[in-house]
Amino acid sequence: MSQQRNIRVRGARTNNLKSLDVDVPRGQLVVFVGLSGSGKSSLVFDTIAAEAGHQLNETFPPFVRNRMTKWTRPEVTEISGLSPAVVIGQRRVGGNSRSTVGTYTDAWSYLRLIFSRLSTPHVGESNRFSFNDPTGMCPTCSGLGEVVVTAVDRVVDMDRSLEDGAVRLPGFVQGNYWYSLYADIGSFDATTPLRDWSEDQRQALLYGGEHAERLDPRPPKGFEGVVERFERIYLNTSEDLSERKRETLAQFTRSDLCPDCHGDRLNEESRSATVLGRTIGAMARMEVSDLADLVTGVTEPSVRPAVAALKDRLDALVTIGLGYLHLGRPTPTLSGGESQRIKTVKHLGSSLMEMLYVFDEPTVGLHPHDVSAMITLLRQLCDKGNSVLVVEHDPAVMAAADQVVEIGPRAGEHGGALVFQGPFSELGAAGTATSVELSRTRRPREEPRTPTGQVVVADACRNNLRKVTVEIPTGVMTVLTGVAGSGKSSLARELVNQHDAIVIDQRPVSASRRSTPITYTGVAAPIRKLFARRNGVAASLFSANSEGGCPDCGGTGVIYTDLAFMDGQETVCETCQGRRFTPDVLRYTVDGLSIADVEDLTIEEAIRRLPDRAITKALSHLDKVGLGYLRLGQPLSTLSGGECQRVKVAKELREASTPTLYVLDEPTTGLHLADIDTLLGLLDDLVEHGHGVVVIEHNLDVIRHADWLIDLGPGPGRHGGRVLYEGPVTGVGDTPTGRALREAFPS
Repeated sequence: MSQQRNIRVRGARTNNLKSLDVDVPRGQLVVFVGLSGSGKSSLVFDTIAAEAGHQLNETFPPFVRNRMTKWTRPEVTEISGLSPAVVIGQRRVGGNSRSTVGTYTDAWSYLRLIFSRLSTPHVGESNRFSFNDPTGMCPTCSGLGEVVVTAVDRVVDMDRSLEDGAVRLPGFVQGNYWYSLYADIGSFDATTPLRDWSEDQRQALLYGGEHAERLDPRPPKGFEGVVERFERIYLNTSEDLSERKRETLAQFTRSDLCPDCHGDRLNEESRSATVLGRTIGAMARMEVSDLADLVTGVTEPSVRPAVAALKDRLDALVTIGLGYLHLGRPTPTLSGGESQRIKTVKHLGSSLMEMLYVFDEPTVGLHPHDVSAMITLLRQLCDKGNSVLVVEHDPAVMAAADQVVEIGPRAGEHGGALVFQGPFSELGAAGTATSVELSRTRRPREEPRTPTGQVVVADACRNNLRKVTVEIPTGVMTVLTGVAGSGKSSLARELVNQHDAIVIDQRPVSASRRSTPITYTGVAAPIRKLFARRNGVAASLFSANSEGGCPDCGGTGVIYTDLAFMDGQETVCETCQGRRFTPDVLRYTVDGLSIADVEDLTIEEAIRRLPDRAITKALSHLDKVGLGYLRLGQPLSTLSGGECQRVKVAKELREASTPTLYVLDEPTTGLHLADIDTLLGLLDDLVEHGHGVVVIEHNLDVIRHADWLIDLGPGPGRHGGRVLYEGPVTGVGDTPTGRALREAFPS
């Protein structure tokens, strides 16, 4: 029997898919396109990849399955022609500060092995070079490379007196017990600003000790300085901290480089060992591309396999454009695009064939200058005999595909159908949402808006920034550009640290299934009151978490069964059939809709059908940011990164009153070309309300729409970190960004 040449999907009904039938060719690069919310991800990830993952898991014993990724079986009549799936998504690598580029890629393991065999002086086995092992970690920072210290400049305000609230810590309000321990002992002048005190007085207030002994009158025996007291209560305690204490810690502490290991994370003995004249900490700080060249100098036969494996890992990082990283870089600091590319390192050298690789917007975080390298990578995977499915909005990736599949025609309930399948050359004449957008050109901003002022980011040295100082205008839209790794995100973080800027990123809005657009927008109460008013009953009946909730599932609509060593099973509640409420509650209606029917409405439908101004006004902000296709009862934990970011924008549009500076990290992530206008309208809306907007972005239409451009580079890592241009977009010269603009929009 000949091998099946297609992935055959029949009757796909996951999420908004409308009994979709499609044959996806195997062994090719297939790009899936369509409006945000059209059903692309429902088909590629929630149907094809999910079924492939589930079937593969079923081949393992139950004990093993329980420790593997859980896959929810899709609603589909038939799927055939699948291969084992490797899903490479946008979700950040994450982890804690113990997870680094080196540990995640296993490069650190090979480097440790080399040092354990060849180092001078000889230290011993490889775990002596592990900062996650007690035998190797620095005892001062426990292998973190950083220590938490009190931020004294936040604890006290030198321009205030004790009476006026100079000590900002909780409990130091005038009249409170802690306040009296300092203001009422006669050693300090409670009415004079701290700046006018003597140095001994200030040091005594903060640290006590010998400084306190010099005061006259001397503080009482056992006197504790403000900082001493704070650290005893908040830092030097092993008990679990309450949420309030955690918030206080975050407010009044900061991380400093470990005074002993200076960021190397290892103990003194391990820090002193060298190979090729360098310590392992020094190698961890080298850029990957430089380290790849260096390790070829290790020629001892005893470690040849480890050197070869390390070189392969490092070369793979260079191949996918991450040669500017270093092995000591914590993975939580990687961008979404960097996270996605670093995941591919494990697959570049794989000799497995006929695998199914599934990518979610692999060009996220890539400058137009770098997109061709990612396309080459996708092609390499195909050339090895694999099937590569890509959800993407970048026209360059579409043009490189063997076949384009478009889902639509619109989003939400108006999507979920196959509207085009064929080569890219035929897409332009298809009349779909994507083909229409490919043929249009947006006009650039003709006249930049006038700033209301400026903020200065001074002497920024984070990561690869080279004492960068920039002036960022307020009250307008500024875009930060440059190749991946040039320093854009580092500059944005410096802006946030040095000024009161609000970050609107793509991190999850909520991890709870009970958090929905209803709860997030605050319309739960108005909806309950509307039902209560129309039906003459208590509003609490219409809360699934209260009186009206199904007693068998607790108002969640599902029953979770713990099957011990087997996969836990989540099934629809048989009592309420997933509707979450009791039958008695569901009998009450408003204009023919039960409370469960309301949760099934899309935001767009709810605005049209619910007769309550408070409800429609709150929901209108989500509709305005292009999320009208979300259902009111949809868990926010299911949203993509781009959708999460737009939810946060909607919240700011609803709540922000005083002029604020917002920082957005690649807001075009997950956006179809047709949604770019909606995004630009949102950003303009923020500016028109008096706010300043700073955007990290690679999308050329968004860049051309900005009032001010700050271009960093010229390259990544140590080759970047400099400001190449500041000014109106039209003035950018011969930089990667300038060249990309001129190539895309020749005058």
